[in-house]
Amino acid sequence: MATPTALPPLPFNPAKVRSYVLRLPLFTRLVLLVIIAFWLLELQTVWGVVQWGSLTPNEIGIGTMYRLNTYPFIHVGFFHAFVNLLALTPLLERFEAEHGTLTAVALFIGPLSTFPAGIYILIEKFILHSNTAVVGASIWIFLLLGSEAIKTFKSNPYFSLGTTKIPTWTSPLFACALISIFVPNTSFLGHLSAIMIGYLLGLGYLKVFVPPEKILRWIEGKLNLLGRLPHYVSVDQKTYGRYGVLPSATAAVGAVIRKLRSNPQFLFVHLPYLLSLLCIVAGVVWLLLLPLEQYARRTYISENALLPGQVHAYFSGSEQNIFRGYKRELESLLNSGSQEGQEGKDSELTPVISDKIQSILRAAGLKVATQKYEYTSSRITHEGQNVYAIIHAPRGDATEAIVLVAAWKTADGELNLNGVSVALTLARYFKRGSNLMAMHCWSLWSKDIIFLFPPDSKSGTQAWIDAYHDMQPSSVQPLPLKSGALQGGLVIEYPFDHRFESLHIVYDGVNGQLPNLDLFNTAISIAGGQMGIGTSLQEMWEHDDSYKKRLQTILRGMVKQGFGHATGAHSSFMPYHIDAITLQTKGDGWQDEMALGRTVESLCRSLNNLLEHLHQSFFFYLLMHTNRFVSIGTYLPSAMLIAGNFTIMAIALWMRTGYYMNAQATSTTKEGGPQDKKSPIDRATNTEKNGELNDANPKDLPSPGSVLERQLALPLTLVIGLHLLGLVPLFIFNNIHHKYYTTATYTCLGAGVILPLIVSALLNHGFTSPPTTQQYFLTKSFSLLLLGLFLSTLATLNFSLSFMVGLLCTPLSFVKRINPQTKAALRYPIAILGLLALNVLSPPAVLIGACWHSGVSVETVLTQAAFGWNVWGMWTQVVVWCVWWPAWVVGCVLLGSSLL
Repeated sequence: MATPTALPPLPFNPAKVRSYVLRLPLFTRLVLLVIIAFWLLELQTVWGVVQWGSLTPNEIGIGTMYRLNTYPFIHVGFFHAFVNLLALTPLLERFEAEHGTLTAVALFIGPLSTFPAGIYILIEKFILHSNTAVVGASIWIFLLLGSEAIKTFKSNPYFSLGTTKIPTWTSPLFACALISIFVPNTSFLGHLSAIMIGYLLGLGYLKVFVPPEKILRWIEGKLNLLGRLPHYVSVDQKTYGRYGVLPSATAAVGAVIRKLRSNPQFLFVHLPYLLSLLCIVAGVVWLLLLPLEQYARRTYISENALLPGQVHAYFSGSEQNIFRGYKRELESLLNSGSQEGQEGKDSELTPVISDKIQSILRAAGLKVATQKYEYTSSRITHEGQNVYAIIHAPRGDATEAIVLVAAWKTADGELNLNGVSVALTLARYFKRGSNLMAMHCWSLWSKDIIFLFPPDSKSGTQAWIDAYHDMQPSSVQPLPLKSGALQGGLVIEYPFDHRFESLHIVYDGVNGQLPNLDLFNTAISIAGGQMGIGTSLQEMWEHDDSYKKRLQTILRGMVKQGFGHATGAHSSFMPYHIDAITLQTKGDGWQDEMALGRTVESLCRSLNNLLEHLHQSFFFYLLMHTNRFVSIGTYLPSAMLIAGNFTIMAIALWMRTGYYMNAQATSTTKEGGPQDKKSPIDRATNTEKNGELNDANPKDLPSPGSVLERQLALPLTLVIGLHLLGLVPLFIFNNIHHKYYTTATYTCLGAGVILPLIVSALLNHGFTSPPTTQQYFLTKSFSLLLLGLFLSTLATLNFSLSFMVGLLCTPLSFVKRINPQTKAALRYPIAILGLLALNVLSPPAVLIGACWHSGVSVETVLTQAAFGWNVWGMWTQVVVWCVWWPAWVVGCVLLGSSLL
């Protein structure tokens, strides 16, 4: 029997590798983690990491200097990152162990990154006139190899190859040459630049960039870096060994946990403020990044059945004479001596003009009907009569329809004479055609076409669409004539007589709703591609596709979406999930009414191709140009981060009222005194009343199992009562006479100053015992919790409104009741300044400031808002008065209680 022999030792020992990894110093760990993080980010397709952070000579400028530091962290693919991590780890770990963590940070974030980059750019751009981009940590690998080669040369100047002596400092150069030969896509010039800087580092010429030891010791002593940061290498810990004197991972983690447990003030007091501030800053920065090329997407047509611009438009020739004839007939009525004519171009759709439109439509062979309506808002009566006609599709079954709207007045209140004339001409053209080819073409209609002529763009369209779905109020007549389900809507606005230059597409709906992006893209494709008509949006007449213009377009869209009001006749269709847009003619150019008619014809032909309702593209988006947008998955985190900061603070306050305040009560017990004989709740309550329960450092932890009961009755009653109180201004501002709106706004502004003081006085003097600190904390916690909950939910429905309200409410996260034990000379000024700052951000103050900035009267804005509430179903006021205003009052109450 053979004697068993011992197995040879494994060349790879996992235990040693694990021990080595656990002993890596702090900066080395951070560098490895950042490299891994950037590699993971490269897996997504939204943001091009390599294009953003690579060292590209022609891309270096004032705004892109960050590339001089980011390129070593970025790699192209897994193999590139993995090999560089293996080679960099021992070199970087040894450098940090020899020089300390602070020195490593100062050098590698500074000269050891920028100097090789500067040499590379100088040679690549100005000498070789090339523009090769480089990335990867190999720049640091060869730099450290160069430094180590110089150190080796000092002790061992040469190594022998036969009879030839080769200086040891040349070894990195041989490695650089071999890598360039055998490994593709490597930069010999970049590696050579790094070796040169490594030589200077090894010779000591870069010592000027190393902070003096006195400064390092002072920083370490003041910040206690060695005690706070695990794996940190201090000046005194510098070693020439492999690992240095570093605590193990388990011991470091345990030390951190013990420090947090012994200092819960940081965990429950300071950390929430830091996290909230971080969320706010990240949310704002996230929004500012959206216009960048990496985040924006090009628009495209998702619904292939639309086939925009694939058909020939026949609206031309003799139809222009028909248009002129209709226009002259309408003008003659306006200029006649009748009552309607005396009102001139500011008149409503009067009975005479209504009868004339009906006769034109009947003469064209359409089925015609009328509808009378009446709305009352802010004691102003809006009444009129809608005229509409239906073309039944010869090949359809009256189950689907398309709506063309031409209001007698545009959204800006201008007379839409040319728009109505174009719509009447299109109605005759769609019904009869002008030649044999067109007659054959119209037989292809598969959907009914409805032509609607309301007297204005505010109330008429809303009355008609409500009645179409049998949702009209008693003051609106039902429709005597209907068709099938509405698949889309187009609104025509041509308010002047001369030719136009471009089309302005308006798409914002009520409560921030948007039409399917395919409809917008179809209009852009047809107008710009097929008809050669320029297009614009959000009143951006000169858009050069720069970052500034993109951001300005996004912000304008957010403001309109956040207000939630109707921006045109198309907005009334949105609540019924009917996609609609408005085509407005702008400028003075060479495009005429025939070009507008052909555009509308081609759009109707595309909508006629639909087999089902538009659904494939986006309903939530932000447009920054006619061909660039960002979807909800890209922009939503910015509003969620803003709303999340309130939730973080609310949770921290809730935990603080139980754990942290209980710690204070326990520490008070351990100190001894008369409170030792009382229950923990009584001791904590008395401590709060004496002002001792504040942000001071707790000395001890609560005993295991001890619980401090939270007193919820008063905080819940106060928060719920203030939210219910918001119904009062909501009712007032939607029902009073419009001439009192300005007075009511300033009255509300003054009441906002007095109300928090009254509530604070009632809380402190209207009860047997004033509220405890715990109850103030709970009040703020419940208020911020509701605010964060509402805004998070609202962000998915109306992103812009959630973002704007959240941004205006951000100071509420940091407002707190000032400790009563603070000296009055300091407490009163701080509280008064805080109240003044909060009153500047109150809803009435923001409204007045916005009206002053835009040059619009408060009465006009609130009249429009009341009309939106009563007619359009706009709920922006609910967010203002039942979400924002109560949270603001709670913040003022907390500061007001500091004055009493």
